[in-house]
Amino acid sequence: MDALHPRLLVTRFTDCFRFYAAVLPGLIGADLAHGDEQGPYAHWDVRGEGAVTLFDRAAMAEVAGTASLPASAPAPSQDAVMLVTRVDDVDTAHALCLSHGAHAVTAPAARPEWGPTLRTAHVRDPEGNLLELQSY
Repeated sequence: MDALHPRLLVTRFTDCFRFYAAVLPGLIGADLAHGDEQGPYAHWDVRGEGAVTLFDRAAMAEVAGTASLPASAPAPSQDAVMLVTRVDDVDTAHALCLSHGAHAVTAPAARPEWGPTLRTAHVRDPEGNLLELQSY
């Protein structure tokens, strides 16, 4: 049985698929369980449990009855969701993400105000979703 896991509703499915296919194995040991870059759906598992899912935003909007609404909030706006993953080495994980198309938000840094040994870095995936890479 899958635990609660994120399903990212994306407009740039192919770009996001390529990004996550490249970084999830190294970041969290995830394997592609279903789907390909053609979409509209793909998911990655860790040891048989759901970890991350991508779904085409327009396809989900049709199902949810929201297709007539705007696809995004007026820009700029604050983030409402962030994906967080614990990694062995924040610097290595940050470099991996950047090498596969992520955009840097914050460089790897110590965050003693959040935890005595915590280090984090933040990136955005091709869709603009915020990811936190952390070690402690």
